[in-house]
Amino acid sequence: MQFVPASLAAWLTNGPVGEFCFTILVSMTPVLELRGGIPFGVALGLPVWAAYLAAVIGNMLPVPFILIYIRRIFRWIRRRMPRLNSLVDRLEQKAHLKGQKVTKYRYLGLLLFVAIPLPGTGAWTGTLVAAFLDMPLRKTLPFIFAGVLIAGAAVSILTFGVASLF
Repeated sequence: MQFVPASLAAWLTNGPVGEFCFTILVSMTPVLELRGGIPFGVALGLPVWAAYLAAVIGNMLPVPFILIYIRRIFRWIRRRMPRLNSLVDRLEQKAHLKGQKVTKYRYLGLLLFVAIPLPGTGAWTGTLVAAFLDMPLRKTLPFIFAGVLIAGAAVSILTFGVASLF
């Protein structure tokens, strides 16, 4: 018994909607983020602007959840899965080391940290840093969003050139 007509299912998975959704999913991952999402979306057949939009959406979706819940998740992992303590320790240490760069300039430093599209920077790490610096969601979110927009523009221009944006 089919709940979704075959043509609609094909359109959702093979058409532009599917490409857009897959780009969002790739951009949600911690390592790839939008640095991998934009080229991925274009490789699927999306125009650069659509890949950019999908990547920004995907990169921003986990941010509030990370900021609000990451400390609780780490505590839960430490209690329930002690074998992963070394992973949690490394993530916390990484956040504290990166946080030293952000601490001096606070929100502007966070924006710049997220905006630089290099490995070890981005929305995931920036949000982790903000969580460990006890930066409130309401103030942090606009700076992370601006950093993601800048990083997405930089990745798009560096990867596809200025002309591809128009």
